[in-house]
Amino acid sequence: MMEKESPPPAAAQATQPTDPLPHPGPAPMRPPSPPRPPLAFPTLDSLAAFLRPRLPPQALASWGAAPGTKTLLNLFLELSHGDCALHLPATPPPRVVRDVHVATVRIRNRCGARLVETRQLLSDGRIRSRGPRPLSEKMRPGESPEAAAARAVDEELGESARVRILGAAEARVEERESASYPGLPARYVLHAVDAEVVDGVPEDGEFETEETGEDEGCGGAITVKRHYWEWVKDDGDSEHKEVAAAAGAPAR
Repeated sequence: MMEKESPPPAAAQATQPTDPLPHPGPAPMRPPSPPRPPLAFPTLDSLAAFLRPRLPPQALASWGAAPGTKTLLNLFLELSHGDCALHLPATPPPRVVRDVHVATVRIRNRCGARLVETRQLLSDGRIRSRGPRPLSEKMRPGESPEAAAARAVDEELGESARVRILGAAEARVEERESASYPGLPARYVLHAVDAEVVDGVPEDGEFETEETGEDEGCGGAITVKRHYWEWVKDDGDSEHKEVAAAAGAPAR
C-alpha cells in the first residue's frame, strides 16, 4: 500500500513575492445622466388630461380663442410630428415645459436688406401679426438647421424660390411663455441660418406667398394659409427684436 505524500510546507509554496495592492485612486467621474425622454400622448384627451392640472386656470380654454393663439389639437399635431416636445423639469415646481428647436433663416438680397414676415392669414380668417420676424421653421428630430431652413424656403416662399443656404451660427436659448399656447412655459433653442436670394423671390418692397407645409383636413387645428413679407434695412436693434419674435415674444 502506497503512502500519501504530505503537502509541502506552506513556505515552500510561495516561490514569487506577492505584489503589493495598488493604492486606490479617485473614483472615476460618472457620465451625466441622459436627458429625460419627451412625454408621449396617444390621444388628444390624454394630452388634455395631462396639461389641465399643470396649467393656470382657464389657460386651455383660451387656446384657439384668444387672438394669435393655437388650439390643443395644434399642440397634439406638433408633438406627433416631432416639431416640439413636452418635458417635466427634474426640480420643482413640477410644471411642464414645451421644448422647441427653431431654425431662423436670415435671408438677404443683393442690396443687403433682410427678409422678414410681418403677418399671416390663418385658416379661420384671422390675421396674425408676426413681429416682424425672419423666416422660421420648427426643426424635426435629427434634422439639421440647414435642412430645416431649406424646408422652410420650400413651404413658405414656394418651390420656385431659389435661396442659397450659407450656414448656421451657434444656437441661443430663449425661455418664455408660449405666445401660441398661453400659460405653457417654453424653451426655444434658436439656430440662426444665414442665406441669400438667388432667384424666384421679389427683392424689394412687399409681397405674399401661399403656405404649402401645414396640415390640411385636421378639423379644429388652425393653419397658416398665406405669408406676408417685407424687405427691411439692416439694423442691429431690429434684428434683435426679430429673433425675440421667432422665440414667441409678442411684438412691442
